[in-house]
Amino acid sequence: MVAAGTAAAAVPLGRAAAAAGERVLALTGVTVIDATGCPPGRDMTVLVHEERIVAVGRREAVRVPAGATILDLPGKFVIPGLWDAHVHSIPAERISPPLYLVNGITAVREMSGSALLHEWRDRVDRGELLGPRSVIASRIVDGAPTIGDPAAFVEVATEAQSREAVRRAKRDGADFVKVYSRLPANLHRAIAEEARWQRIPFAGHCPDAVPLSTASAVGQYSIEHLYSTWYDTSAREKELRARIAGLTVGRSDYVAWMHEIHRLEWDAAGSYSPRKAAAVFATLARNRTRIVPTLAVYRVLDRPDEIALDDERLKYVPVAVVEGWRWALENIVKGGWTPEETAQRHALLDHRLAFVGELARADVPVIAGTDSGDMPFVIPGFSLHDELATLVRAGLSPLDALRAATIEPARMLGLDDTLGTVEPGKLADLVVLDADPLADIHNTTRVHTVLTRGRVISPEQRTRMLADIAAAAAEPATS
Repeated sequence: MVAAGTAAAAVPLGRAAAAAGERVLALTGVTVIDATGCPPGRDMTVLVHEERIVAVGRREAVRVPAGATILDLPGKFVIPGLWDAHVHSIPAERISPPLYLVNGITAVREMSGSALLHEWRDRVDRGELLGPRSVIASRIVDGAPTIGDPAAFVEVATEAQSREAVRRAKRDGADFVKVYSRLPANLHRAIAEEARWQRIPFAGHCPDAVPLSTASAVGQYSIEHLYSTWYDTSAREKELRARIAGLTVGRSDYVAWMHEIHRLEWDAAGSYSPRKAAAVFATLARNRTRIVPTLAVYRVLDRPDEIALDDERLKYVPVAVVEGWRWALENIVKGGWTPEETAQRHALLDHRLAFVGELARADVPVIAGTDSGDMPFVIPGFSLHDELATLVRAGLSPLDALRAATIEPARMLGLDDTLGTVEPGKLADLVVLDADPLADIHNTTRVHTVLTRGRVISPEQRTRMLADIAAAAAEPATS
């Protein structure tokens, strides 16, 4: 990549491209933070032809063709387009796709597949719908009985059913198989084997009964959330595993599961063994198993009393959804907890932050994802910026947090040849910021301009898009 003071090797433009009416765009006078770890390049030009970056270098070193559109942006900062690597999009076309883009999120990983999401992706790819790129999971595969919604989950009770769930995911066009918390160890292993045969990746929760190191060893490419990540690192692991083996939860009884898991997590966190953790983290780092901690989730689950019920960003979420969130916060997230458990949950957030910091220091790849759309008060689009700030609070540097939402998810998904950095040859998914995110990670919220597939979303267009989203969110739900 380009260090400060040098010019990038340019990808040649076609002859008279600008004159022929092809889109050529120059961002000039910008500071480029390319996410590779190189020092920021100041007073740079980023030259884009159609959907690709063709040159990055000092202003005086990059020739801008006649007829190109020039955006002179002195004092602005260019970063790669952001990823939210764990979302459950609200099924509202006028809200979810544009809400990601106005927040600089040019790509998402959808963690529960549906026909609607595939339709959206096809339309985005054809240029008919303005939205982010997307990588889409299968329907969620869980043990039987599932703690989720049986209408939306795939329940498996046998090895044959597990293998068929993988084959079905591939037939349905899923990019990967999503596994869940109550999947037994033998069926998790069967899914891992079938996924290798079918050449389809698998990711998701670390099942309660599966050690984190085992999930990593059999090829689960990412672990979502921090459920079940504590036990391997506990001095009381044998006792905790026995309790997990005896755990019985009814169908769709997510609340009961959450209470039981809290007790296990609290005991595991209190018996944390740095020696055991070092061995587990070394395995994850060696296998390049990604952890997507979704700390935004735990800011709600662990400290629900700190949630701002009047958050002005809620105006971009459908009214009916917000009403459901308020009910869930009071009756599920807060409901049924003793004062002692409530205090433990409050303390657990600090343990989680420390755990994520240790993962990062052990060179385990940490990925930014939010669970937006599935967790109350984790607001789509905006929550990615909350997640980046919380990763820094956990001990990551601003650059590492930025990488967790750019180059690292691209690498995780095998897309780093086209996305994740600001380099010639890469796709022109870029965000222009008003302030330096390396000085303060909160500056990722100061979005000025977004480029998606080389298309410019100007400040004025962002303002119009936000107004349109708010108007759509305010409309009454239709039956």
